[in-house]
Amino acid sequence: MLSSWRRTREDQHVKERVASVFEDVMLRFSGSTMLHLMTLGLAASPLTNMEAVRLFCRTAALAVTISYVYMLSFYSSCLVFTGYLETGYRHGCFCRRVPKPDRLDSKPAWYRCLMYTRYQDEAPTDSHLLLGCVRRCYGDWITNTYVKPFVVLLYLVYISFGLMGFLQVTQGSDPSALVAMDTATVLYTRAQQRYFSSYSPVIGFYIYESAPYWNSSVQRDLLEYAKGFQRISWLEAYLNYLSDRNQSTSQPRENFTNTLRHAFLREPRFAHFADDIIFAERGPGEEPDVAASRIFLVAKTTENKREEMSVLLDTLRRLSLTSRVRFLIFNPSFVYLDRYAAAVSSPLRHSLLAVLFLLGLSSLAVVEPLVSVWLGLTLLSVQFGVLGFMTLWGVELDCMSVLCLISALGHSADCSGPLLCGFSSGRGDSRTRWVRVALERHGVPSLQTLICYGAALVPVGSVRSNLTHTLFRCLALTAGCSALHTLAFLPTLLTFLPPSKDRGPRADGEAQRQEVECVEMNDSTRVVDQITTV
Repeated sequence: MLSSWRRTREDQHVKERVASVFEDVMLRFSGSTMLHLMTLGLAASPLTNMEAVRLFCRTAALAVTISYVYMLSFYSSCLVFTGYLETGYRHGCFCRRVPKPDRLDSKPAWYRCLMYTRYQDEAPTDSHLLLGCVRRCYGDWITNTYVKPFVVLLYLVYISFGLMGFLQVTQGSDPSALVAMDTATVLYTRAQQRYFSSYSPVIGFYIYESAPYWNSSVQRDLLEYAKGFQRISWLEAYLNYLSDRNQSTSQPRENFTNTLRHAFLREPRFAHFADDIIFAERGPGEEPDVAASRIFLVAKTTENKREEMSVLLDTLRRLSLTSRVRFLIFNPSFVYLDRYAAAVSSPLRHSLLAVLFLLGLSSLAVVEPLVSVWLGLTLLSVQFGVLGFMTLWGVELDCMSVLCLISALGHSADCSGPLLCGFSSGRGDSRTRWVRVALERHGVPSLQTLICYGAALVPVGSVRSNLTHTLFRCLALTAGCSALHTLAFLPTLLTFLPPSKDRGPRADGEAQRQEVECVEMNDSTRVVDQITTV
């Protein structure tokens, strides 16, 4: 909106300037806002299996809605206020009337510096540094015939490295990633991975219902379940205890429970198993039942520890559904292994749904279909690149990185959408000419946005937190990939790929267009009269 406002004439009526800004900006701004809400709405729906992601996306959707209302109301009012200041020949910061040049020269240097304004002279439209660079240098360079092959080669390299990282995506299931750096949790994790990485976490095997432990078939089933693990099992120790005393392991319930309570658990070497068994009273004069118990298991793993733990977790849980002994298994690390199985496909599914929504929105808004196709492909390309490069940068697919992948859709649409719409709106001349015009009108605001975005990320990278480092890396990659597509890939590809530029007139009415000449009469009071001749 600010860039479009700067392209209007200061001697126009304020209503005309605001109408021109809204005509130029609001369709694209409304479309990108709807894309944000669509993407965040999908992530906040039951399609996402992570509650943290849903909570964040609900809040972010509310923030996007408030931002849209803010731009329509308060920010637009600020533009109107600025327009009246300029019409009244007043300074934009101090709201004081700028003196005439002859009177301003007699003021002190500090006053001239503060009250300096540019609209008292005929300033060139490319006086802005970035705009001048794009118009005079970058636009000609990026559309040069000899530069295009290198940009296409750079895009192929981009896709290759993105694919390399995409094939190595891993699930973020390390609990130490949730805490600050240099804490006891991180030190413990490093020591465990260095010295005891061949062992899994201690798995709790909990039997939460009363079971006939005295039954020989139940004993065989429980021993079979724990086979292959390093075990801390009261049942196995008790059966060995009965065998050493030449007693049968298959006894009536009363004898089995009585020996367990009054003989086995009173042995000093087995007394610690008392914490693993819960007894439930039955009635007066009867031996209590074993209401619940637990066994601790440790698995021997190889280098692919995370994959083996995931397979082990799935196997034991499927077994718990079919076993006649009701049990469950748990370890705190299972919280991170449990729900990230679908995390790899979740961002891609949201991206595809958002692109389909974008195509439908474009058709309703009477936008050229090829523009919506280009924008959809750009969103997928940015998403693919961010996902691949973050893996190569050592970022795993955890809750934070999934949030960043979801936000990357809206950010890339904000950057590349105006450029594509500006290019498609032109008729006549050549593709190269309209690419340069689109870069001048929309590439510079996108570049300014990316510069501010990058500056805001600098303090984020200095926070001593693993989650914040993940956030910094993902958002930096989002900004970098969006900048590459907006300033390099799209300007080059649009010079030789559809949509084409029709060299004929846009409409029959415009072919008979009359030339209008406006002669401006300026006086010292900043009152403008226009004598129009046709």
